Amino acid sequence: MIIDLHAHTLASDGTDTPAQLVAQADADGLDVVALTDHDTSAGWSEAIDAAERLGVGLLPGIEISCSWKGISVHLLGYLLDPADSALLAELEAARSSRDDRARRIVEKLAVDVPITWAQVEEQVGPGATIGRPHIADALVAADVVPDRTAAFDEYLYTGSPYYASHYAPDPVEAVRLVRAAGGVPVMAHPFAAKRGRLVPDSVIEDMARAGLFALEGDHPDHDAGQRAKAISLAADLGLFVTGSSDYHGSGKPWRLAACTTDPDVLEALLAEPTHRGIVRP
Repeated sequence: MIIDLHAHTLASDGTDTPAQLVAQADADGLDVVALTDHDTSAGWSEAIDAAERLGVGLLPGIEISCSWKGISVHLLGYLLDPADSALLAELEAARSSRDDRARRIVEKLAVDVPITWAQVEEQVGPGATIGRPHIADALVAADVVPDRTAAFDEYLYTGSPYYASHYAPDPVEAVRLVRAAGGVPVMAHPFAAKRGRLVPDSVIEDMARAGLFALEGDHPDHDAGQRAKAISLAADLGLFVTGSSDYHGSGKPWRLAACTTDPDVLEALLAEPTHRGIVRP
């Protein structure tokens, strides 16, 4: 089985519609793909319809943007109740803050480069929360940079003169929220140092005690040493290890199934108590 448990669509910062994501998974021979847009389940219905029509296994999920003492942490939550009130309140607070943060970044950028808020809005799918990738796409459209990677390297990296922070839930609390909403929490790319500062292992230990299921060890942003560390720490903490491409369509170079999850790990995930089940092929 070919299983990819981390992919994005236009509902957040990918470039495919949810139906296109599922169709791409089908074309690439995947057995199961997870839809994990940032802080939203808006693409689930369309993706589920496509998965049932095409016979592709679909794992509905979200990717929650968290923060620990200013360090970004991403938490994947699978098979949760998208209408859970406590979780929705946190996601709405984060989305509202991310929108304000994006405006502040654009205001700073506009002093030095030709970019407007209207140009950024043109890059955003219906209902999606505006984030740095959309600002990057606006910079590409304005011929300021050639692609998203260059936009982040030159203008949008954490700590850049144009950077602005935003509210995000604590990762340990986010694990509890996902569990309370009937979901299965997995820490995304935990040792991807190229993305910025990393939380200490003690935070991951606290997340494990709160109900973390796995570490996303096999990820395009992890080198061999970082993957080995994920496997070792997961073993120490009694966690599973997943693998995922973090697919964003044309927004990033990684293709579906660039990294994959072992079928036994998926079965263990599905054996967890959840709000809903996988859409099976």
